Amino acid sequence: MIGVFYEHPHWFGPLFAEFDRRGTPYTRLHAEQHRFDPGSEPPYDLVFNRMSPSAWQRGHGHAVFYTHQFLAHLERHGVRVVNGSRAFQAETSKALQLSILRNLGLPYPPARVINDPADAPAAAAELEFPVVVKPNVGGSGAGILRFDTPAQLAAAAATGGLELGPDHTALVQQFIPSEEGRITRVEVLDGRFLYAIRVYSSGETFNLCPADVCQTTAGAELVRTACPVDAPKNGLRVEGYEPPAQIVGDVERIAAACGIEVGGIEYAIDERDGRLYYYDVNALSNFVADAPRVVGFDPFARLADYLEREAR
Repeated sequence: MIGVFYEHPHWFGPLFAEFDRRGTPYTRLHAEQHRFDPGSEPPYDLVFNRMSPSAWQRGHGHAVFYTHQFLAHLERHGVRVVNGSRAFQAETSKALQLSILRNLGLPYPPARVINDPADAPAAAAELEFPVVVKPNVGGSGAGILRFDTPAQLAAAAATGGLELGPDHTALVQQFIPSEEGRITRVEVLDGRFLYAIRVYSSGETFNLCPADVCQTTAGAELVRTACPVDAPKNGLRVEGYEPPAQIVGDVERIAAACGIEVGGIEYAIDERDGRLYYYDVNALSNFVADAPRVVGFDPFARLADYLEREAR
C-alpha cells in the first residue's frame, strides 16, 4: 500500500487520478488532521511525503511541525519514505538551503538570517539594495517582501510589517533582478534530471508555482489541472528548456545533498552582470501546468511509475 501524505487541496489531483486509472492501491493521508501510534508498525509499503511548507498560509502551520515527527516515526519503523526527514528539513529551512549551497560551492544571493524583525535593517546594511525578507519556512512565495531602500525596510521593521513565519526566522537577502523577468526551474525524479522550464512573470509576485502557469510564451492557454477550477489568471508564462550539462549536474548535487528524490531547484540569471544564482530548493514538486504541451510528456505518469517501483 502506498500512502500519500499531503495538505494542499488541489495540487495532487493529477497523481491521484493516475493511480485511480491504473488501479494502484493507495491511501490519502491528510497532514492537517492526522494521528499515529508511536508503538505500532505503520501499514504502508511506502509513504510519499507531499507536505507543503506554505501550509501555515492556509491555517495549517501546526502540520508543518507535526510532519517532522511523523516522518521520523515512519523511518524508525523501516518504511520507505520518498522525500523523507532529510528532504523535509531542507524544504522547511531556507537558511539550511543556503548552507548546503555554500558547502557545495554553488552561487546564491548574499543573505543574513535573523530571528527578530528589529534586526532586519542592521542585517541589510551588510547587503546591497534592493533586498527581500523571506520567511525561513516558505513555499509558493509565502510572506516574501521586497524593499528598495533602507528607509522602507526600517519603517516596516518598526511598525510590525515584517513576517518571519511560523518558526520566527527569516532571511534578509539581496534581490536579484532576473534576466528577461524569468526564472528557471529544474525538476528531478529519483534525484535525477526530469525536465526544466523557464517561467516568466511581471515581477509583481514571488509565487512562481509552475502548476499555476497560465499560458505558453506564445500565448496558448494551458490547462491547469492541479489548480482549483476558479484559479485566477496570474500572468505567468512558461516554456520548456534544456539546461546546460553543468546546470543539470549542479541540480543533481543539490538534490542529493538535501535528500530530495522528487523536487525542483530554481535559479535566476542576474540581468546586471549575467551571473547565475541558485535561490530556492523545493522538495514539494508541483509539475508544470499542461506538461505534455510544455515539456512533451506527462510527469505524473513517470512519478507513478517511480512510486510503484519503490513500493515493490
